[in-house]
Amino acid sequence: MGPIATAYFYELVIQMTAARFDQEHIEMLIYSKPSIPDRTEYILGKSKDNPVHPMIEIGKLLVDMGADNIAIPCITAHYFHDILSRNIKAHIIHIVKETAQHLKGCGVHCVGIMATEGTIFSRLFQVELEQCGISTIVPSILRQGDVTDLIYKNVKANLPVEINKFHIISEELKLGGAEAIILGCTELSLIKRDYAIGPGYIDAMEVLAMQSILLSEAKLKDEYKCLITK
Repeated sequence: MGPIATAYFYELVIQMTAARFDQEHIEMLIYSKPSIPDRTEYILGKSKDNPVHPMIEIGKLLVDMGADNIAIPCITAHYFHDILSRNIKAHIIHIVKETAQHLKGCGVHCVGIMATEGTIFSRLFQVELEQCGISTIVPSILRQGDVTDLIYKNVKANLPVEINKFHIISEELKLGGAEAIILGCTELSLIKRDYAIGPGYIDAMEVLAMQSILLSEAKLKDEYKCLITK
């Protein structure tokens, strides 16, 4: 739903697949519809434009074209995962659940979350992580404003990233006890792509790409077995 994030998701799937030639890559249908109403605005009650209806329409179209699994490279959209699953006859990868399971498998006990206001408000990550025995830390109101700026005023606006804000948010989460920090918005994935952000981060979109590869019975490159940056 974010066109830049969608394009990068496709790049990640290609990059992370252990393929020696074209035929070993997975087949993929991409339906990019950036006109879908903003998910955060709807979740926070700032808009009455429900994004779930066009999402269901797209899901059904993808199934009609042969999709077995559906990946949504928008994390906030997973607020609607249950209703989407009830209306679309294909497996919809749950990026939040998969990220929580991956962190559990890596032995992480406390994580910080960088995400949209909608994702934080709806507790998408908090609920799944707590069920895995992982405690969570979210940014203060001031720092959440910085996260929102990075997502909407920088990446979505196709403007330079204020990387100092990224590091200030990270420092607050680490001081709060975070062993790892989730990049819990697919726009934040672009910051990891373009900047050397250092160790202790997990990009949720890489988790989505990993699951897309494995569910399609392709091979994952060994260096992507653990997705926390070193």
